[in-house]
Amino acid sequence: MVDPKIQIALGAALQAFSKYNGLDVSKIHGEFQSVFELEDDFLTKVDALDRVFDDYPQIEILHEVFFDLLMINFFSADVKKLEEDYLDTPEWEDIEEQTLDRGTELLNLLLYLNECEDEGIEPELEDYLKEFLLVDDDEFQDEYRIYEPVIAHQILMESPVTEIAAVAAKLPEDSELKELFYPMMCFFQNTDPTDEDKNNIAANAVDKEFDMPVLSILESFI
Repeated sequence: MVDPKIQIALGAALQAFSKYNGLDVSKIHGEFQSVFELEDDFLTKVDALDRVFDDYPQIEILHEVFFDLLMINFFSADVKKLEEDYLDTPEWEDIEEQTLDRGTELLNLLLYLNECEDEGIEPELEDYLKEFLLVDDDEFQDEYRIYEPVIAHQILMESPVTEIAAVAAKLPEDSELKELFYPMMCFFQNTDPTDEDKNNIAANAVDKEFDMPVLSILESFI
C-alpha cells in the first residue's frame, strides 16, 4: 500500500533527478513502486529498497532520502494495517534500533509537513524549529545541535538563493545537515516556487542531482 502523496513524491524526485542527470528513470520508477507496494514487514521492504540501489548505483545519492520516504509511507499507510499500539511494541523498538543509522533529517521535515496539512497551517522555518523540533527546550538539545546551522542563518529567508548556496558550501563536512541545508532553506524561503524560481534554485544548487529531487519531494507534501 502506497500513500498517494508518497507516490507523487517518488515520481517527482526521479523526474527531477533525470532532468539534471539525463538517466532514463522509467524502469527504475517501476522497481521502486514495487518496493513500496510490497505487503511485507518494514525491514523486508528496506532490504528490497537497498537491492534496487545496488542495481542502480547511478542514483545512490538518493538512497537515504528514499529510505525516509519508505519510513513515512510506513507511518501513513502500512501502520494502519497493524495493531493500534504497534509503534510502542518491542518489535518496532527493535526495528528502530536496527535502522538507527539510516535516513536523514528529511524524515522530520516530512513529518512536520504532514502535521501542517492536518492542522491547516502554512509551513514556516521558525515554526518548524520552535514548535515541531522544540529546539529551545532543554530536553531537545540534540535537535538544537543538529539544526544549529539553520538556527544561526534564519536571516537567509530574506536573502537570494546565491547566499543560501554560499553558506551551504561552507558547512563542515560532518554537519548532519550538510546535504539538506540548501534544498531545505530554499523550500522554506519559497514554498510555492514558479518554474523560473526553480531554474534559479537549480542554477545555484550545490548538487543539482540531490538538491532538486529533495526540493521536488518537499513540494509534493504541500
